[in-house]
Amino acid sequence: MRKLVFKFLWCVVLSVLVSSCQSTMAVKTTPAPTEIQFQSAINAIYEQHPDAIGIMVHVEAPRNNISWSGATGFSDKSRKTPIDAKAIAWIASNTKTYVAVATLRLVEDGQFNVQTTIDKLLSSKTITILRNDGYEPETITVEHLLSHTSGIFDYAADLSYFEFTKQNPKHRWTRDAQIKLAMEKGDPLGAAGDVFTYADTNYLLLSEILERSTGKPFYYAIRYLIGLRGKSLDETWFLSLEVIPPSARAPVHQYATSMGLDTQSVDPSFDLFGGGGLVSTTRDLAVFMQYLFNGKIFHKPETLLLLQTKANPKQGMKFDYRFGLSTIEVHGLQGIGHGGFWATAVNYFPELDASIAVFILERDQRVLRQDVNQAVVRILQDEEQQSREK
Repeated sequence: MRKLVFKFLWCVVLSVLVSSCQSTMAVKTTPAPTEIQFQSAINAIYEQHPDAIGIMVHVEAPRNNISWSGATGFSDKSRKTPIDAKAIAWIASNTKTYVAVATLRLVEDGQFNVQTTIDKLLSSKTITILRNDGYEPETITVEHLLSHTSGIFDYAADLSYFEFTKQNPKHRWTRDAQIKLAMEKGDPLGAAGDVFTYADTNYLLLSEILERSTGKPFYYAIRYLIGLRGKSLDETWFLSLEVIPPSARAPVHQYATSMGLDTQSVDPSFDLFGGGGLVSTTRDLAVFMQYLFNGKIFHKPETLLLLQTKANPKQGMKFDYRFGLSTIEVHGLQGIGHGGFWATAVNYFPELDASIAVFILERDQRVLRQDVNQAVVRILQDEEQQSREK
């Protein structure tokens, strides 16, 4: 009799445990209403614009307990492989924010300041190359490089660069070769501080400054100065320069169809040495921005303010650029972040304490980044409104 009672009680306990586990699993796997809205929004955008190939998004909004990655479409347009929301992608010029942050970390450490002229920081070889093309390195400062007001020509502004890449996709570039190409393709655009001209060349020079100031390769310096590993941003690295993390998913294809380019057929050195180069997940990119604007990277609050210094060339400008950052406006809210050649973008919205990272896999449909931002911000605004009314 005792054995029967014990067996009965054990079955009851086991049944409760199983029921509890199933309930717990349901809580963990069932999307929250807000997340369902995010997914529905990007699905709707994709349905109207299937030429986008794929859309990847991450929303990091800790105030609303949101950390959501979503995607729709395909990771390539030939095999039609369903997209993985946690896959990696080339983030292109979003890399400039990381370079700018690492540079200002050196400013914090007293290595130099933003008014230091680059003739004191670059190699004699690079200084000679600049002087031979008519530049005056003793008048160009770190601030000029960070804000694209140095007057230095951009090698990537010449369409022949993309045509060469299309014809020679596996060509392996070096930073020195790209700097030299900038000197060959164009003359100085003006004296330092006169004009704003967005140029990858500025950030290639900053990557050399990072190397010479730390004695380490620039990619190692960026990882160390920002503390990427210690902040669990392990799926952010420089492709072909660093070891692929074991947790990394397969990379997506990113297309610039009108230019005949696909990231999976182009050597990473096409855009690698500071002007671009990082690969990341949408999650890592958005979380990095949260860390940056919530005081978890810089040691001093004033350095974050310095990062947001507006470019102020003598000739004025309509485009709002900071140090490796620019601003957008969405539904009356200002976002601050950066975009990249391969239709990537991330923006932090202070009023929402939220970061939104967006990857559109077809560069020709890059305008959809704004559509996604508008949809996500509207959902977050509604969520905030509902929270206030409770």
